[in-house]
Amino acid sequence: MLNAGEKLGAFVVPTGIGASIGGYAGDASGWARKFAQNSKLIVNPNVVNAGGFSGITDNMLYVEGYTLDSFFKGEIGLKPSFNNKIGVVFDKGIPNDVLNVHINTINAVKVVYGIDVLGYEITDSEVGVEFFMTDTGISVGSVKNIETIKKSAERLLDKGADAIAIVCLFEDPEEENINYSDGIGVDPVGGVEAIISHYISKELKIPCAHSPAFRDFSISSDIVNPKAASEYITPTFLPCILSGLDNAPVIGDEIEVSQLDYLVMPYDCLGSTPVFEAVKRNIPVYAVKENSTVLNITNGILHKSDNIFVVENYQEAFDLVFSR
Repeated sequence: MLNAGEKLGAFVVPTGIGASIGGYAGDASGWARKFAQNSKLIVNPNVVNAGGFSGITDNMLYVEGYTLDSFFKGEIGLKPSFNNKIGVVFDKGIPNDVLNVHINTINAVKVVYGIDVLGYEITDSEVGVEFFMTDTGISVGSVKNIETIKKSAERLLDKGADAIAIVCLFEDPEEENINYSDGIGVDPVGGVEAIISHYISKELKIPCAHSPAFRDFSISSDIVNPKAASEYITPTFLPCILSGLDNAPVIGDEIEVSQLDYLVMPYDCLGSTPVFEAVKRNIPVYAVKENSTVLNITNGILHKSDNIFVVENYQEAFDLVFSR
């Protein structure tokens, strides 16, 4: 719910396209947190997810990509929700020792943060996640048995869950992008993670987010790029999605796209539903040049809209948004 005179914004960094800010591990959080100090802020999980950490704040609305698109289309509204009951779906393919690490993580998050994780379900079949990079450098993939996730999620909903965290087994992604730890290139698992979360959001109309599990949960002692560091000091990335889902909004009618005051996007990935809908609805879009991706979809190429404002950096976008 918006307070009188309070702005509503959206700060989006799509996953799996090599965004130079927000394409790694919570590295867009700093700017998102600054915007959220001055307005209610819708963020997609990729903006704030950071392995064992989270950039989420109480003034942010953590909205998965499929639901975000539906919101921008005007198909749904959002209703703030607090202390959601979270159910966790684990892929049957996860080895027992890896599963135990994740269960310990759930219990730690419950004790330290008071997050309400009501329980977990293990899928009836192995999910079968595969991922790879395209020739253009985009992260994509496939899921062999995605329906088994839905069945487990439905059991958790029957037990009273308001939101679903999903943990599937992934093979080691290092070979797909050996430079990721140096802050170069694309998160190799981001694209297929989006497939999983989009499917559950579409089918069950609930807040959800995905975290990968890996067979090797040892922690590296190598120094890595700060943008990727939060994923190299924890054996599980589950804490960040539990933190996000804790207060993730549900579908409702309290916040609608007509109330949106601005959208902030990377400079050259303007081909998404939020941008098209924002342009159609005369919502100002700020395309930030310091945040480039592997795409080349700019205002000059696709939209040629007077409602898209190209800015050099997030500071300039911030100054323009809050000077209006």
